[in-house]
Formats: sequence, C-alpha cells, structure tokens
Amino acid sequence: MRALFQDRLRAMSFRLIFGFHAVLAKLRHDPDAVKEILLDQARFARKEKRVTDILAYAELSGIKTTPLDGRRLDAMLPEARHQGVVARVDGARRAFHLADVLDALDVPPLLLVLDGVTDPRNLGACLRVADGAGAHAVIAPKDRSAGLTETAVKAASGAAESVPYILVTNLSRALRELREREITVLGAAGDAPQSLYEAEFSGATAWVLGAEDHGLRRMSRENCDQLVRIPMRGAVESLNVSVAAGLCLFEARRRYP
Repeated sequence: MRALFQDRLRAMSFRLIFGFHAVLAKLRHDPDAVKEILLDQARFARKEKRVTDILAYAELSGIKTTPLDGRRLDAMLPEARHQGVVARVDGARRAFHLADVLDALDVPPLLLVLDGVTDPRNLGACLRVADGAGAHAVIAPKDRSAGLTETAVKAASGAAESVPYILVTNLSRALRELREREITVLGAAGDAPQSLYEAEFSGATAWVLGAEDHGLRRMSRENCDQLVRIPMRGAVESLNVSVAAGLCLFEARRRYP
C-alpha cells in the first residue's frame, strides 16, 4: 500500500512539505505552488491559532484545504513529525542562479557559502540561521552538499522557502566571481591569525564555512580574502556549522551599513 502511494506521488509530479513553519512559509512566499493543504481533522475541529492562520492564507489564495484523519497523515509520512499539517506543492523546485540573485539586489549582499556540508539537518539549520540574519542566499557546490530533502526542509522551519539555496558547479569559480563583484569573502578557520571580532570587514560579505570535521578545502581557503577564527574559550575545538554560521552572519549584520 505504501509503495503504491509513493508511486502515485511520483506520477503526479508533486512533493509534500509538512510542519506548521514550512507550510506557512510556503503560503507566504510562494502560494501559487501550493495545490492542496491536508490538515489533521482533530486540529481542524479545534481551530488552533496556527491552523486558523493556515486556513486564512489558504482562503486568500484560493487553495483547497482537506481535513483528514491523523492516522492517514501518519501513513503518508511515516517517519516525519508533520504536526498534523501537510501541503501538496509543485514537484519542481525553483532553481536559483548566483548571477541572477546578485543582479536583483539593490543592497550590499550578505551570503553564506557552505563547503562540504552534507548533513541535511545541518543544511536546514544553516538556512534557518541565514534567514534570521537576513542573508540573501546560501551557496554550496553541487557535488559536495546536502540536498533540500524533507529532512532539510523540516529542519529549516520555513527558511527553505524564503532563502535561495544556490548550487554551483565549481565553488572556487563562484568565490572568484564574488570577489570580482567586490564582495569580501571571509573563510572561517580555526588556525586563522585574526579572530572574528578583530578582523576588519563591513558591507558586502560572503562567509565560507566548511563541515565541522573537515573544515575548508584548500581551494576554498585560497579563494578567500581573509581567514578568520571564532575565538573558543572552552575545551571543545570547534562548533557545529550552523552555530558557527550564526555567529559569523550576525556579526556581519551588526557591521552592516
């Protein structure tokens, strides 16, 4: 039965997103892509605040809402914490291109570049941090990065729908392009001589962070304008990449013109 359902999903060319944050973000930022919203009928009947918010956005955009037994939602997404809300959206996810995103900005860019981050939960957390700091995009190489899987989208808590996730064929070339556009490229590295709070930078900024276990690759390091370390005061030597991204992006935002 479950295999048949998955086959039907593929044949109908749509995907499912779930959880209140992800569904609300999709309704706010891209309602035309939402085809139907499925709600746990128990929550539907209670008219919880988050449910009424979703119903209001759906009604405004003319999107069908369907109450279902919670067990049916569990069967549709057996390994997901869907919170009783699932949206059926267009299967094709919009592809963002670096030049298009940069050309559309009328303010100095603030960017996060992920070098070798392959854990979808870390990707989702980084997207969430990027959204919170007001970053304009997250950039990653196609061959060494996590995809926007259901796990990543759920971890992003809606940020996967609001922050462009740009996959580039050649990360070194992309970093050179950023520098040619007068965007300061800063790499986070534990052995850097300057700390985050000592380094001089402001304005258009791209932070490059590697995976916690490997750090930045050599070519990525060489294509940075500066390497900067996060000062560590305790026994641990490094932070989770999403935590490090938060520190770097919010420090950049503090200095933003």
